[in-house]
Amino acid sequence: MESVLEDLDWVVLSLYFLALMGVAVWVVLQKNKNTEDYFLAGRDVGWFVIGASIFASNIGSEHVVGLAGTGFESGTPMAHYELHAWIVLLLGWLFLPFYIRSGAFTMPEFLEKRFDSKSRWFLSVFSLVAYVLTKVSVTIYAGGIVVSELLGIPFWYGAIGIVLFTGAYTIIGGMKAVIYTETLQTVVLIFGSVIITFLGLQEVGGWSGLRETVTAVSPDHFNMWRPMSDPDFPWTGLLIGGTTVGIWYWCTDQYIVQRTLAAENIKIGRRGAIFGAYLKLLPILIFLVPGIIAFALTIQNPEVFHVSKADRAFPMLVKTLLPVGLKGLVAGGLMAALMSSLASVFNSCSTIFTIDIYKQITSQKTEKELLTTGKIATAIIVLLGIIWIPIMEKIGGGVMYQYLQNVQSYIAPPVTAVFLLGIIWKRVNAKASITTLLAGLFLLVLRLGSEIYYQPQIVSNQSVDSLLYDFATINFAHMAIFMFIFSVSLCVIVSLSTTPPDYKLIAGLSFGTLTPKHKNDLKGSYDKVDVVLSVLLVIIVIGILCYFTG
Repeated sequence: MESVLEDLDWVVLSLYFLALMGVAVWVVLQKNKNTEDYFLAGRDVGWFVIGASIFASNIGSEHVVGLAGTGFESGTPMAHYELHAWIVLLLGWLFLPFYIRSGAFTMPEFLEKRFDSKSRWFLSVFSLVAYVLTKVSVTIYAGGIVVSELLGIPFWYGAIGIVLFTGAYTIIGGMKAVIYTETLQTVVLIFGSVIITFLGLQEVGGWSGLRETVTAVSPDHFNMWRPMSDPDFPWTGLLIGGTTVGIWYWCTDQYIVQRTLAAENIKIGRRGAIFGAYLKLLPILIFLVPGIIAFALTIQNPEVFHVSKADRAFPMLVKTLLPVGLKGLVAGGLMAALMSSLASVFNSCSTIFTIDIYKQITSQKTEKELLTTGKIATAIIVLLGIIWIPIMEKIGGGVMYQYLQNVQSYIAPPVTAVFLLGIIWKRVNAKASITTLLAGLFLLVLRLGSEIYYQPQIVSNQSVDSLLYDFATINFAHMAIFMFIFSVSLCVIVSLSTTPPDYKLIAGLSFGTLTPKHKNDLKGSYDKVDVVLSVLLVIIVIGILCYFTG
């Protein structure tokens, strides 16, 4: 393989990496005094940095490679997941006040404060496994694709190289290194991706030329609202099931929530979430649309614009559209997205393992010992993620974004149910929490296992007379709905049939237990600007949903 970068591109790329290393070194020189510094950046991060970090953490491999690939393959249905910007608002307005009020470092720790240690233990282990199944393996896989395509090196060399570079500054600098490098990466990523979109639209004949070319071959490519009977993207599943996944990801996942927990107070954290919500609208323009552009270009000029696999659509645009110099900048932007996601998951894994597992089974450990343990755990998680990559390709038809949404659709429902009900209804107790989580785990294993087992038949559309096969072939988004309804029902039934929790012990951790002081503090944590910006964002989301109707 030959690199698509020329001398000037290498210079630009090198300057970007030097800037990134400079930020990391600056953070490292400040030193982390304790676990709060290392895992939550000392809880003194501003709203702009929080919002940029939320965006950079989210916009990783599944967007650079996967979302563009889905846009190429299927069009706009998956844009439903990118319009979860309104759910980021839900994090700031509904969930965050309870998290910060609890003083928790992690989401498992919050569950212990709200329920008991069993729930904490379950979510700790469950989260680490989920990171292996989704974020770690997907990011490494995408990193390998991007680096091999752009730099002309073998897939595994690229993947491991990204891991080592990112791991170095993450392990040394902790959350501060992650959150401040992500701010720089956000700027580079947005700038580079906007250039791709602009040049791609010029090449394809503008927005009208794009729609005309694509709809002539694939009439539904610009339609987000596929019929309920659609085997891949039923609107019911994407809208309702997708919301379940979105609440889990944006409002309960350590990976995202940890950024807002780094805020000094609820007001700063909420404003960071609002800013992050606006940034969340960008992926449709800078990743999904380029994927559709790549599809149009392969129709117009297949000899020049050739895509062997959907997940390689975005790298193809970089190689064919960009002039010398800009290739290096955009290559830096792509790697920025990959590294920011990887750095975030590294830090999240380290935090969960150290605070929620290791610290709970050992006594009287020094801060230094806790930090060392977290770093070792991170390395193990990465290794497991690499091992999982070959299995990952067997799920979701080999298209990364579909794989990711498949797995997340099975992970999300029980966790979403427990957190959501735990906050809005004080009657939910510890028995209901752990029962719901364990039942959800059983369904997840059953569904994922059956999907892997019947994958040859699913791919070839071969019907099998088996209940397990029928279970394996339920649309992934509809599966999320069924699992969520089941989880909520089970949680409510168990709660009502067992002893209520001690409301004094969970004061401030559920709506029904808020004191007058809690309510007054909450009223003082926002102003008219926060409300107006939040309402405006919801209007924009509705507008986009109305536009992409075919």
